[in-house]
Amino acid sequence: MTEKNPYEIFQKECPELAERFNNLVEVQRSLKGLDPKTKQLINIAIQTSTRNPRGVKFHTIMAYQAGATKDEIIGAVVMNLHLSGLVTVLDSLPAALEGLEEVPFTSSAKK
Repeated sequence: MTEKNPYEIFQKECPELAERFNNLVEVQRSLKGLDPKTKQLINIAIQTSTRNPRGVKFHTIMAYQAGATKDEIIGAVVMNLHLSGLVTVLDSLPAALEGLEEVPFTSSAKK
């Protein structure tokens, strides 16, 4: 059974809300002060702290595409160890590695 993409379901079932959400995301991306790679690494740390492995995976792909290395991505996940605990990190680390394996057009992630 193929897992359905929850974000695609959200867009289909709530198109107006999804469009407004996408607009908010675009405004956040355009904010000055942090480069795209740093924003994605922060997103990985936030997604880890909220125990959202799907978000970790998604932002891992975007961080890699923005120039983050595997070590930087793993570092963003494990930053939460002393704040959120080992279980939180263990829930998210596999998702980050899975995201790195799925990065389009690459056979292996940057070291």
